[in-house]
Amino acid sequence: MDDFLTVNDLWKSFGADHILRGVNISFDEGAVTSIIGQSGTGKSVLIKNIIGVLEPDRGDILFRGESMVNAEPAKRDEMRRHFGYLFQDSALFDSMTVAENIAFPLVEGRGEKDRDRIAKMVQEKLEWIGLPHEADSYPAELSGGMRKRVGLARTLAVEPDVLLFDEPTTGLDPVLAATINDLITRVNEEFGITCILITHDIQATFRISDYIGFLYDGQIQAQGRPDELSKTDHPILRKFISNSFSELEV
Repeated sequence: MDDFLTVNDLWKSFGADHILRGVNISFDEGAVTSIIGQSGTGKSVLIKNIIGVLEPDRGDILFRGESMVNAEPAKRDEMRRHFGYLFQDSALFDSMTVAENIAFPLVEGRGEKDRDRIAKMVQEKLEWIGLPHEADSYPAELSGGMRKRVGLARTLAVEPDVLLFDEPTTGLDPVLAATINDLITRVNEEFGITCILITHDIQATFRISDYIGFLYDGQIQAQGRPDELSKTDHPILRKFISNSFSELEV
């Protein structure tokens, strides 16, 4: 692992509920890393701390060797401009067209004012996700898989260095889920974006990930390449993997 993005001894509680209890994990630049674990173990809490939606109680997050937790507000904002986040439900604005949704972070977040440039970038992203004719559609007119792709296009519009996915295939049938997982691979390979995802799709995780981290009892209990984790002697992880694949075979 390199020092591109590192989580050091991260703690997060909500009242008496201690979710993260000293998480340590590193993410290689240009790699796909998945965080797996049982429901309620804090996977979403972890990536929301990384993206800055939540603030840790203790610990640090280093991006290219610099602290994101202890940085001055202006510096922290600048660092977070390198990150993108795909919400579990895509979080599209219902009152905006697909084109307006994709343009939103360019206009509001980056201050882009050139309408021709914005239109070109929006169309390029629509073509990339395979929805070139949906610019004037509204989210309610799209299927769940199409909304996921539009959410991805909106995130890609700001050209992040790191893209975090929160359960990207939740609610999709196996065929659509495979399409989204293939898009994640394309994002990584074609744009060189570092991808971090939390997912319950264990079979896909072992197929598309360069590294996998297993979150349990508030800590990363195991981390490594898929082939390494498939041979793990960690009893909880072995049971988790075995149960996940058994469910797929039913």
